Amino acid sequence: MNNNKIQNTGSAETLLSRYSRRAMIQAAGGGLGTLGMVAAFGAEQALPHSMARAKRVIHLFMNGGPFQGDLFDPKPLLEKFAGQRPQQADLRTERKTAGLMPSPFRFRQHGESGVPISELLPNLANHADDLCIIRSTYTDNPNHGPALLMMNNGTILPTRPSMGSWLSYGLGTENSNLPAYIVLCPGKPVRFSILWTSAFLPGSHQGTYINHKDPSPDKLIPWLRNTGRSSEQQRVQVDLMTRLNQLQLARTGPDGQLEGRLQAMETAYRMQFAATDAFDLQKESESTRAMYGEGHFANGCLLARRLSERGVRFVQVYYGDGQPWDTHSGHNEGVRNLCRDIDQPIAALLSDLKQRGLLEDTLILWGGEFGRTPTSENGNGRDHNHYGFTTWLAGGGIRGGMTYGETDDFGFRSVHNRVHVHDLHATMLHQLGIDHERLTYRYAGRDFRLTDVAGRVIKEIT
Repeated sequence: MNNNKIQNTGSAETLLSRYSRRAMIQAAGGGLGTLGMVAAFGAEQALPHSMARAKRVIHLFMNGGPFQGDLFDPKPLLEKFAGQRPQQADLRTERKTAGLMPSPFRFRQHGESGVPISELLPNLANHADDLCIIRSTYTDNPNHGPALLMMNNGTILPTRPSMGSWLSYGLGTENSNLPAYIVLCPGKPVRFSILWTSAFLPGSHQGTYINHKDPSPDKLIPWLRNTGRSSEQQRVQVDLMTRLNQLQLARTGPDGQLEGRLQAMETAYRMQFAATDAFDLQKESESTRAMYGEGHFANGCLLARRLSERGVRFVQVYYGDGQPWDTHSGHNEGVRNLCRDIDQPIAALLSDLKQRGLLEDTLILWGGEFGRTPTSENGNGRDHNHYGFTTWLAGGGIRGGMTYGETDDFGFRSVHNRVHVHDLHATMLHQLGIDHERLTYRYAGRDFRLTDVAGRVIKEIT
């Protein structure tokens, strides 16, 4: 349909009926790229490229970077050669390190699969048969900012969409009353909002940031309710603005920014009612709340379950403010406290999702932006290590009860079945039924995608 031929010969409703939503979507061009526009108008769901094993993702993000050798990748040779500095230690990290520093924490095999898990995570160890532990993850940069961007946005550049935005764009939302992408963080991680930006994708796909330090529903989302006008009055306002803006779209053709504003207005109106319910932890039973435990991370995990079961496509739970896993000093004591905070809530989340029948189609991703060195810094700390670290997946059709890949004898580098962050993203998209090479958006003369020009699906774990 030629936009220039549309004449304003009647009411907005008449004109919009002539220029249907489907016609407007078709005018944007064929392919998966148009599906973001479908989502913006709340139209039909996107069709994936292949059979999807997962419908949604929960990303448990340990900002700062955990040490792989403390938790899921035991390295007994660290104790044997403690204090020495082998040839493998001569690699570029952020700061200068000294000799090998063994982990004081013991490992034991768990589950029918016999997966080794640290004594620091006794509750999570009960779910060993659900976990696919990837010991060979690696990334491109040892500094927090670029590594955070790579893990969250698929590039070290601050101008690309985040993975949650790509999922929202590609698959739309399962619940038009809530955002498709929600970020829970009790404070501000390093680099802050660019970690959930939609960048050049339509603005409706940007992550909705919630500081959940205070879990009271009226505190979680400021200015959620419009107390100046009734629900009916607001509905009239939103409908009027929508009709006027769609009239503009019918005249000028697709406009991602305007479509994003339309979606934002509609979602804001609906969230006044849906969000009050979704974010109210008081509606959970005492036994459920006790199962998750106390603290901001426990509340984040419980909120993630509540949001996921209500159709939120992508939920990120940042462990804390800043980079709490960045243990440059006091490492051993620090990691004890950190693991005490995450062990019970993550185990509860897995149990809760499983008993509700949600784990089979909810993909859980755990990890930080990189790992830490097997060598010491400041005598009792560990520096950043991007050459080899651990992430794990669970649910969403991923094979559980296994480890994949290896680092070297001390845990410096990924050496076998290496998994780049692009591979991790490609596999996540695959479980959602998306071919990572076909989920693209044309901008500034080229087609962009989450995995840039790389990435492979890790078929052995799917």
